[in-house]
Amino acid sequence: MTEFDFRPTVNAPDDDPHLWLEDVGGELALAWTAGQSANTLKHFGGTQFERDRAALTAEFDRPDRIPLVTRRGQYLYNFWRDARNPRGLWRRTTLSVYMKADPQWELLIDLDALAGSDGEDWIWGGASIEPERRERAVLRLSRGGSDAVVHREFDFSSLSFVADGFNLPEAKGDIDWLDPNTLLLSSALGDGMATRCGYARTVRLWKRGADPLTAPVIFETGSETLGVSGHLDRTAESERLWFVEQLAWLEKIVRIGDRSGPKIEIDLPQDARWDNFGDWLAVKPRKAWTVAGTTYCADALIGISLSSFLAGERRFSTLFEPAERRCLQSFFWNDGKLIIGYLANLAPRFEVFTPGPQEWTRRALDTLPAQGAVHLWSLDAEDHETNGEVLVCAQDPITPPQLFLFDLNSAPPLSASVILKRSPETFDAFGLVVTRHEAVSIDHEMIPYTQVGPANGNGDAPVHLSAYGGFGISLLPYYYSSLGKLWLERGGTCVVANIRGGGEFGTRWHDAGRREGKRLAHDDFAAVAADLVRRGITLPRRIAAEGGSNGGLLIANMLTRYPEHFGALFCTVPLVDMRRYTKLLAGASWIDEYGDPDKADDWAFLREISAYHAASPGQPYPPILLATMRRDDRVHPGHARKMAAKLQALGYPAYFYEPSAGGHSYAKDNREQAAFISLGTNFLRSAIGWHACS
Repeated sequence: MTEFDFRPTVNAPDDDPHLWLEDVGGELALAWTAGQSANTLKHFGGTQFERDRAALTAEFDRPDRIPLVTRRGQYLYNFWRDARNPRGLWRRTTLSVYMKADPQWELLIDLDALAGSDGEDWIWGGASIEPERRERAVLRLSRGGSDAVVHREFDFSSLSFVADGFNLPEAKGDIDWLDPNTLLLSSALGDGMATRCGYARTVRLWKRGADPLTAPVIFETGSETLGVSGHLDRTAESERLWFVEQLAWLEKIVRIGDRSGPKIEIDLPQDARWDNFGDWLAVKPRKAWTVAGTTYCADALIGISLSSFLAGERRFSTLFEPAERRCLQSFFWNDGKLIIGYLANLAPRFEVFTPGPQEWTRRALDTLPAQGAVHLWSLDAEDHETNGEVLVCAQDPITPPQLFLFDLNSAPPLSASVILKRSPETFDAFGLVVTRHEAVSIDHEMIPYTQVGPANGNGDAPVHLSAYGGFGISLLPYYYSSLGKLWLERGGTCVVANIRGGGEFGTRWHDAGRREGKRLAHDDFAAVAADLVRRGITLPRRIAAEGGSNGGLLIANMLTRYPEHFGALFCTVPLVDMRRYTKLLAGASWIDEYGDPDKADDWAFLREISAYHAASPGQPYPPILLATMRRDDRVHPGHARKMAAKLQALGYPAYFYEPSAGGHSYAKDNREQAAFISLGTNFLRSAIGWHACS
């Protein structure tokens, strides 16, 4: 009789024999991960994997894909990776040159050359350009793709780093320019400067030439909060600094002040979202808010003069009100105008509001695409430099992205848009149709999902099913670039589910799928899988499900709770151990989303979704591949490691893969990303018995 090690279990959650795998760089742990990864590559590498990796690498490296840009002053900046520059190039050009078919670029940084000369595994983390003179920038460089970054000051005239400039060792955090010689520093660098989540506990005033560790602290919070940040509001008439104290994922306190620190606390609900421009403030309450005798409903958008609000006025103008399956997704300012994006039964809609002393005027941006996934953002990086020009990216599962330049200041009907760039088709979409359906979940809620595949099938379709269901993040019908090549083009079907926990239908939808509702979000996903079978699309053994991060928790729960619904599972950078997640890296910052396992009432529902503890022998678990990244300093690699080790100890077909680089994403360059995706896809196809060849 086989003897299994059941530990840990839901009844003895702290008796964990696999804790040694939490030692990310430990000798024993690394030997284990190396052996596991080699075994996975032995089983699912091979010729087809190599072909797929080559195909995806070529796709990711295509010279005719859209180079996304941000304008700072007269230049458009872009970071670009291709076959010759796997780590990437930071470069710039002008708008008139960018609009040409084959624009020429001025090279600023060759990251491959820099990594070689420094002997470091540098990955690009972005740049903050000093906005007054634009002569210098502070670059963020990550080792291997981690969230923690090194800051280094860069001079545009000499195209070199400033030896005695604003240079900061590796830490989580950021900076904001106050002037060419002063930064606001929100960094976890230094003893006692990090919260328990690993983020900045202080905002410091860092003068050029001074030691950042001794820079005066102008604002701080306790170690139990998430962290703090500060930024200079250049849209104000006089210098105005905003300080944000993030109490929890959904709660923050906002203050206004100056270089000596915060002075005024803004009297808004702590869970409200807000944005300001000049003397105007837009607020989105997360829950119904009653103030000055008026109740503003959850997810409404309201506006007011900031100076009036600070003086005690509380009469807001209502700009947007939600309805059933009509909810706000985004709002931002551009040139004193407020642009909002919302979903009307998952269809994108946009409007622009102009504030005035008596009322706000409104006009719909009804010349924009009204289907698929559509995003708007300002061309200019700095709010105070915006001039009405916005970028619009539109796509759907079988139509590649198009990038438009749109002028909000053109006269109605606001038709002054220009197609800047088009992405190439990366897979053959002939014969594919996009349809939308709804599954009935366990509590009778209707769960939408988008299906892409052949118009007619034989009831045995190889289905790739995915979802996220967390943190109020909405999944929209993007172009299926990689899956198009590796799955759709070869006759498969792809499905994306809009389960609860996401933001597709507002706060109600998010709240229904968080904390004790997280289990319900997982029920939604299983309902979609069952509905595909009910509709005659496929069979359970032909459903391959994939999810990452919070979606990895989802996939792990499909293994332990709904194994009969699936033929294979691909679980990436996941949370799995919900007993210890708050003690690992940034985990404590997600208590709002999941609950606190150190509280008995919360552990009562967390134990139901802690797949690591729930896994037990003798169950009909399908094959699973768990994959993580050694340099992931957000979701600890120990989650995936320990789950794979326990499943193997219980005798299940569980595989594990962990590249040495890459943070909370799939890789550090295009080839590694292609390898990660190809390996996972090859595993899924093999496990469901679908040997689709290129």
